[in-house]
Amino acid sequence: YCNGVDLNCGCPQRWAIKEGYGVDLLTKPQLVKDLVLAVRNRTTSPFTVSVKIRILKDLNETIELCKILEHTGVSFLSVHGRTPQMRKEPIDLDSLRAIRELVQVPIIANGGVNTLAEAEALYELSKCQGIMVANGLLTNPALFSGAPVTPLSCIQDWLNITETIPTSFFTMHHHLIFMLEKILPKSPRLIFNNLQTRESVVEFLGEYYGIYPEKIEDESIQPIICNYQVPFREKRTEEENVVDDWELSTSLFDV
Repeated sequence: YCNGVDLNCGCPQRWAIKEGYGVDLLTKPQLVKDLVLAVRNRTTSPFTVSVKIRILKDLNETIELCKILEHTGVSFLSVHGRTPQMRKEPIDLDSLRAIRELVQVPIIANGGVNTLAEAEALYELSKCQGIMVANGLLTNPALFSGAPVTPLSCIQDWLNITETIPTSFFTMHHHLIFMLEKILPKSPRLIFNNLQTRESVVEFLGEYYGIYPEKIEDESIQPIICNYQVPFREKRTEEENVVDDWELSTSLFDV
C-alpha cells in the first residue's frame, strides 16, 4: 500500500524531540545511517527509502550528513531550509543551493510554501530537483491545483471518504480544522474547532456550506483503516532509556 519509507528527522515539535524523534535524530547520525541501511538492505528498487532533515547551524555538517546518507543508498533527501531552532523565518536558499550542488542524490526543498506560486518560486530559486509541502497541504489539499484556499469540493471529497471508509472522529475532525483554517471566519471557526461529535460536524457543515457526506459507491475501494486518536507514546522501561555513549555524540564526523 505504499511506494517507499521516509525517515522524518525534521520535525521540531517538543514532544517529538522529547521522545527522540524528529530533529533529535540529527544529533545521532550513526543511528540515522543504521536505520536507512536496515530498510535499504531489506528492500529493492523501485521501493524508495528517503530521509527528511533540517539545515544544521554548521552548513558543512549538514552537507556531511547528506553525503553519509548518500552512501547508504538513500533514494532522495528532503531538506527543510531552516535550522531546528527556526520557525517562521525565511528559508535559507543559499544553503539549499549548496547542498544541491555538492550532493549527488536528488534533493527535495521544503519550507515556507503555502501556494502554488510559492512552490514554483522555491523550485526555481533553490535549484533542487523537487518541492515538498507539509503544512500548506494540510491547510489546502488542493494547493497544487492552484486553488488559493481549500475549495468546498475538497471538503466534500473528505466527507465522502470518511463516510465510506471507517474513520475515527478525531481523524475526520482534525483534517477539517486544517482545511477550514483560511475560509471560516474566526467566530464560527472557534465553534467548529470545539465540536465533539461527528454528528455535530456534519450538522455544522450542512448548515454553513450546504454540504453533506455521501457514501462512495465504488467496489474497487478497499477500506484500509488508518486512524489515529492521539499521538502515540510508547512507555519505555528504565533499561531501554539508557543511552549508549555513541548516541550522545552530536558530531557528524564521528560516523
